[in-house]
Amino acid sequence: MTLEYLTLGVYFVGLLFLGGLFAKFNTNLSDFVRGGGKGTWWILGGSMLMSGISAFTFTGNGSAAYEAGPTFLVIYLANTLGFLCGGLFLGPWYRQTRAYTGADVIRSRFGTSAEQFSAYVGVLLGPISSAIQLWALGIFVSSVFGFPLVPTVFFSGLIVVAYSVSGGSWAVMATDFVQAVVLMGITTILAVLSFVAIGGVSGFMEAVAVPDVAASFTWIKAPGEFPGDRFTWQWCIVIFFMQLLNQINLGTAGRYLAAKDGREATRAAFFAMVMMALGSVIWFLPAMVARFLYADVVMALPMKDPATAAYSVIARELLPNGLLGVLIAGMFSATMSSIDSGLNGQTSTIMRNIVPRMRGVLDLPELDDRTNLRWCRMSSSIIGAVIIMFSLILVTLGDVQLFEVFLIVGSVIGLPMTMPLIFGLVLKRLPSWSYFFIFCAGMLPSAYSLIMEKTGGEAWTVQQRSLWVMGFGVSASLICWFFRAHTNDKFRENEAAFFKRMHTPVNFAEEIGEGNDAQQASLIGRIVLGMGLLMSLFLAVPNTMTDRLIILALAGFIFTVGLLLCWSGRKKERPETEAS
Repeated sequence: MTLEYLTLGVYFVGLLFLGGLFAKFNTNLSDFVRGGGKGTWWILGGSMLMSGISAFTFTGNGSAAYEAGPTFLVIYLANTLGFLCGGLFLGPWYRQTRAYTGADVIRSRFGTSAEQFSAYVGVLLGPISSAIQLWALGIFVSSVFGFPLVPTVFFSGLIVVAYSVSGGSWAVMATDFVQAVVLMGITTILAVLSFVAIGGVSGFMEAVAVPDVAASFTWIKAPGEFPGDRFTWQWCIVIFFMQLLNQINLGTAGRYLAAKDGREATRAAFFAMVMMALGSVIWFLPAMVARFLYADVVMALPMKDPATAAYSVIARELLPNGLLGVLIAGMFSATMSSIDSGLNGQTSTIMRNIVPRMRGVLDLPELDDRTNLRWCRMSSSIIGAVIIMFSLILVTLGDVQLFEVFLIVGSVIGLPMTMPLIFGLVLKRLPSWSYFFIFCAGMLPSAYSLIMEKTGGEAWTVQQRSLWVMGFGVSASLICWFFRAHTNDKFRENEAAFFKRMHTPVNFAEEIGEGNDAQQASLIGRIVLGMGLLMSLFLAVPNTMTDRLIILALAGFIFTVGLLLCWSGRKKERPETEAS
């Protein structure tokens, strides 16, 4: 395990170094919270991909793949379709709002009250979500390495906070991209090894045809086959639309705001779409193969739910010596990218939407750029400390009640909050009170379902609750649209201005000024080149010739990406030099 420890140590040092490098990109609040609106498609697309996956992708969803086959991929189909919508129209629209944060977009569409409500709810719930992801990462790493949970959670949290505080949005996007390159490389190799181990297409189909496997690997399950009637037709349809709504509503505008313009936002979305589609195959094939080849090993693990370790089991069995540490680094990267994106988003909301409003109420002057950056770093540090504290509470108490409470809160509040953000995008001339009316309507079935459960009534499944919430949300939206003639003039003017701005292309030269495309490509390219060279050092680890070729392929892939970025950076520098 010494080699794996060394791998993780080098990886963490690299993240901190990268965060420090991008600190110089920050000169004002716009730079810190949305990269100054200068992000190129490849860095933004990689960040969008990584912010959507975590250790849960390989543990919780890996467990679903192990037990139930490919049915759960309906979630990733919705994710892919969401990015497709971003590429076709949503990405440019959202970037063209000219907003700094997602809460800015909500204010432009629904007014200040809706902005403040969504901002405070997001800041209150965000650290809990990040804490659970950090806790899950600690459990995963502890199960592989035998690390104590408390130090694992604590030091992982410190690293995330350190590079997020130093570099802001730039550090988040840069580290996300580098992590995406490594993660896609190592997970692709494991998927190929798994595919070869099972005997290719014919071997996989033969394994699926085994009676006890075939029953659970059917695409659509019968009611009652899984707890909560998961993987049935109703579950698939509801979960698909629920996930799709989560991907395309106005609240997701924040993922596109760092793009240079609508064109870059479009390319970023298509890039993330392709990577998500590929990931849907390569991330979950190993867990399915583990069911066929290593079921005895998986089920013998001393865990409450051993299927969650299926991915790590097959990785230990198939990866060449030395690459397990790289995979664990990939697990860290997937989880930490989700956490740091959330951390940066919460800081952005506080400094852009909450603090200015509070200072306005207190009749205090606006903060200058230097003070804003200092407050951003202080805010990130405080939120990071809260995330670590929540995670340590989960670890030390050894109780999953907080986790269960979070899941309930997420399912009960998350979808009702999404409904007005969907209909606010597709319907015009809604009344000024529509945001809260639609939200409250969606909360009615959620509240009723909780009351039923607490009073001994029948517990609702996720799909039952979601269907009622969506039904009430649609009905409330139609009621609001029916009263569209009663919209006040000021709200109607703001609404018209919002849609006009959203459909007006960004003129980067006039609105933002000078870009830093060459710096982005050259700096990150050199970092990725270094990662490729470090990866080649694993060739010195005792392995068979075949395993050494696998390591060489991984190092070559990473090195090639770095070369392409460096070449792109030099190519972009030439016009700037000639122009000067």
